[in-house]
Amino acid sequence: MTTEIEPAGALGADLTARVPEDLRARLATAAEAAGVLDVAYRWVDSPLGPLLVAATTEGVVRVAFDREGHEAVLAELAARVSPRVLRAPRRLDPVTRQLDEYFAGDRRSFEVPVDLRLARGFRRTVLEHLRTIPYGSVESYAAVASASGSPAAVRAAGTACATNPVPVLVPCHRVVRSDGSLGRYLGGVEVKAALLALEGRRESG
Repeated sequence: MTTEIEPAGALGADLTARVPEDLRARLATAAEAAGVLDVAYRWVDSPLGPLLVAATTEGVVRVAFDREGHEAVLAELAARVSPRVLRAPRRLDPVTRQLDEYFAGDRRSFEVPVDLRLARGFRRTVLEHLRTIPYGSVESYAAVASASGSPAAVRAAGTACATNPVPVLVPCHRVVRSDGSLGRYLGGVEVKAALLALEGRRESG
C-alpha cells in the first residue's frame, strides 16, 4: 500500500489546507493501518489559545503554544522524530478530551502516555520528577534539582522546565523561584500564572 504523508512545514500546511477533510481522514486511517504514521498532530482550542498537540505511537511527544510558531514546531518534529508527520486527530482524541476536562476544572491528572524522546539526560530526569508534583502544588527550582539528583544544578533544572516539550501534561508550570516569583515559561509568564490560578496554587516546597 502506498500512503501519501503530508510534508511538514509551511508548504505542507498549504497543501493539506486544500485537501478535503474526508480525504484527509481516509489518508490518516490508511497511514495508521500501514504503520507509516510516525507523528500525528492536531490543534486543540484552549483558554490559553490554540495548542498544537502531537503524538508518536509511544505517546504525546509535543504540546506547543501558539507563540512558539506551530509550523516551526512541525518542522522540528519532522527533523528530530520522523518526516512522516500527518494531521490525524483520531490518535489525539484521548489527550484532547483530557485537556478539555483539565481546562474546565474537572481533571487533576492526565492518564495518557507521554513520549519524552525530545529530552535527554538530566533534562529528562527533571521532567520525570515534574510528573510527581501534585495538582495545585508548587516546588522551587532548587527543590526540583535536588529531587532530580543534582542539588547544585538549579540553573539546569530551570532550563529543563523552560524547554519542556510537553507542557501542561508534564507540569513545569508548578515550578517557581525560591522567592515565590514565577520564573520563565515556554508559553509566557502570563500563561504560567493562568495555569497556577486554574489549579488554586498552594505552596509545597
